[in-house]
Amino acid sequence: MSPLLSPLLEVKGNIELKRPRIKAPSRLPLSGSRLKRRPDQMEDGLEPEKKRTRGLGATTKITTSHPRVPSLTTVPQTQGQTTAQKVSKKTGPRCSTAIATGLKNQKPVPAVPVQKPGTSAVPPMAGGKKPSKRPAWDLKGQLCDLNAELKRCRERTQTLDQENQQLQDQLRDAQQQAKALGTERRTLEGHLAKVQAQAEQGQQELKNLRACVLELEERLSTQEGLVQELQKKQVELQEERRGLTSQLEEKERRLQTSEAALSSSRAEVASLWQETAAQAALLAEREERLHGLEMERRRLHNQLQELKGNIRVFCRVRPVLPGEPTPPPGLLLFPSGPGGPSDPPTRLSLSRSDERRGTLSGAPAPPTRHDFSFDRVFPPGSGQDEVFEEIAMLVQSALDGYPVCIFAYGQTGSGKTFTMEGGPGGDPQLEGLIPRALRHLFSVAQELSGQGWTYSFVASYVEIYNETVRDLLATGTRKGQGGECEIRRAGPGSEELTVTNARYVPVSCEKEVEALLHLARQNRAVARTAQNERSSRSHSVFQLQISGEHSSRGLQCGASLSLVDLAGSERLDPGLALGPGERERLRETQAINSSLSTLGLVIMALSNKESHVPYRNSKLTYLLQNSLGGSAKMLMFVNISPLEENVSESLNSLRFASKVRLPPINPRPCQDPWVLVGFSIPIPSVF
Repeated sequence: MSPLLSPLLEVKGNIELKRPRIKAPSRLPLSGSRLKRRPDQMEDGLEPEKKRTRGLGATTKITTSHPRVPSLTTVPQTQGQTTAQKVSKKTGPRCSTAIATGLKNQKPVPAVPVQKPGTSAVPPMAGGKKPSKRPAWDLKGQLCDLNAELKRCRERTQTLDQENQQLQDQLRDAQQQAKALGTERRTLEGHLAKVQAQAEQGQQELKNLRACVLELEERLSTQEGLVQELQKKQVELQEERRGLTSQLEEKERRLQTSEAALSSSRAEVASLWQETAAQAALLAEREERLHGLEMERRRLHNQLQELKGNIRVFCRVRPVLPGEPTPPPGLLLFPSGPGGPSDPPTRLSLSRSDERRGTLSGAPAPPTRHDFSFDRVFPPGSGQDEVFEEIAMLVQSALDGYPVCIFAYGQTGSGKTFTMEGGPGGDPQLEGLIPRALRHLFSVAQELSGQGWTYSFVASYVEIYNETVRDLLATGTRKGQGGECEIRRAGPGSEELTVTNARYVPVSCEKEVEALLHLARQNRAVARTAQNERSSRSHSVFQLQISGEHSSRGLQCGASLSLVDLAGSERLDPGLALGPGERERLRETQAINSSLSTLGLVIMALSNKESHVPYRNSKLTYLLQNSLGGSAKMLMFVNISPLEENVSESLNSLRFASKVRLPPINPRPCQDPWVLVGFSIPIPSVF
């Protein structure tokens, strides 16, 4: 496009010559040689003419009476047309089109006013000097000059008209060529745009093809590697196929042998199915029989416990501790049972000497011997396992659905807490009745699960201090807030008693029970007395609610196991603490003895089958009333000290326990704890 621009710019400058110009005065004659130029001299002559024409903007007024000279055709227009025609011949059609476009866009120049008649212009003289001005009186000379100038102007006008006509013809041809070239240019530009778009598309496709070629080359290299691996695998598979073929032949031979054995096995399986059906029927029959035997065992077990006595008393004598004085011989005696030394002892003899009594001769009186008989007596050498073995059957009754209550009674320091909870240090041999009883219950419940029984256990641990109930399992801010715990019935018309605001913790293993016992030891009320450094000043009651269910038979049962560690039963003087807390110890002792007296009255009323039992006279008996009467089983451990200094308190404890103990009685009718959808079920007596 750049070769076309420079001619157009040149033509545009020539076209400006078409603007109308004012004919120069007569003193600027145009020589004939300037009007007739060769084509190669046209471009050089345009620019000077243009400059000369623009310089004739001013007009000179001539004071004469001649008529005005008519306006002449501008010379630059004719010269511009001639120049455009010559340029079009040199540059060709493209240049002609540009010239035509420039001529169309050229604005006309306003005409210069025609010089008035009478204005004289003196032609230039040779050598660049102006001719001498005619005097004003030489009118004839001036007229002759004007006529000569007019003649020259007419000749020049004719020449310019001819040139103008030629230039107009050339302009029309140039415009037609420019129009054709414009159309051709637009067409070529469209083709060029398409070609450029196709070229860009082709380059993009070339890039894509190159990327595809690279990708295909990579894939080809990968495929070649895979082909090599597959060829190796093919060789391996062929070898493996030959091996498998040989194995298949061997398997076929073995299959034929197995099919022969299978046919014989099918017959054997058919016979085994028949035996299995017979065994299933027998198993169902035996399960039914086992259930009947279990129910019969429960009935007989309960009957045996009742024959032994629903209220039993065991006596346990603690051993002498290191640092304590050795008791004199004959202080405590354990006579053999009716069957000889092999029978467990059931009697205890306590000898007591009274220095205030004497004979007539002045010699001291012989010691007084007190004999007591209990259901079982444990000498100082009896271990914790031996003690629990004696009560394991009683604990089993709680799992069978009968309430069980076990007391530990005695003076301070007689071993009540050791009997119930065990000794410190976590020694398994020193474990008390509470952890051993719960371990036994968990074990038996696991065995009964094979017969369809499922059991759940919920534990609580409270203490009764000065007739106030406290939760020993309380944690955080609830510690020591005994006033918030009250004994209430579980619901309207319900005989079950609960302690409000007390924690009832579900337990399922021994570790959970150990954690509860550890927490209870920290929360229990203890104090220093004259009998013991840490004396329990409250009754602690550990209760385990047991719930059993046989879902397939619709059986349910529930009972509670209560393990009670009573407070020290010493009288006021021996157990009275010294110091500023004397009144508080006195008040504690009075509350303890009052509740123990109420417990004795309740047991006596139950033994005598009285119509009124004073359960509500004490918080202890009121809380345990469901574990004392009816079909409940009660056992009391009376713990005594082997020391001579504690003979008086030991004698009082033995006398209290003797009042509680009754001889074995005949089984009395009681409500069966086993319920089938709300009704009692008969237990078969013969199987």
